[in-house]
Amino acid sequence: MLLSTKLRYHGRVFDVRRDLVRFPDGSEGTLDMIRHPGATAILPFLDDPGAGDPRVLLIRQFRHAADDFIWEVPAGTLGPGEPPEQCARRELTEETGYSAKTIRHLTTIFTTPGFTDEKIHLYLATGLVRGKHHREADEFITVHSFRWSEIGQMIRRGEIHDGKTLATLMYLQCFGR
Repeated sequence: MLLSTKLRYHGRVFDVRRDLVRFPDGSEGTLDMIRHPGATAILPFLDDPGAGDPRVLLIRQFRHAADDFIWEVPAGTLGPGEPPEQCARRELTEETGYSAKTIRHLTTIFTTPGFTDEKIHLYLATGLVRGKHHREADEFITVHSFRWSEIGQMIRRGEIHDGKTLATLMYLQCFGR
């Protein structure tokens, strides 16, 4: 249970707070926590997901923390008061240029609950319509199409490292198709 909190850093995307908490055994302690507004991640299918070997879109994006370009599903941070589905639709268009006729919520995950409250809402997008992307100045992205069977091979070869992307792909493989 949260007893008190103090702001240590206020950033563009997240805050760092020092929380005084009461643990389940009644003891108290302090934890440094990153407070994040949440995000969405979207797996866009160019073909019917139930088809034999449908095509999906992944983006190749430069990430400073990785010091490299990495494979990802399109994703982004929730705006103030923005519903997750609206964020998913916005981010899909911003990053890929596609809009979706249908967006379906798959699940919601905590990214790293040991030090952040960030939740990412995972979505499946179908009925894609090509349009124009609206990337932010710090987004260096290329959009690529893959067969579903290629995605499994990329995971096996260790080419996909991003946690939200792996969670989305594996969730859909296990429960969604």
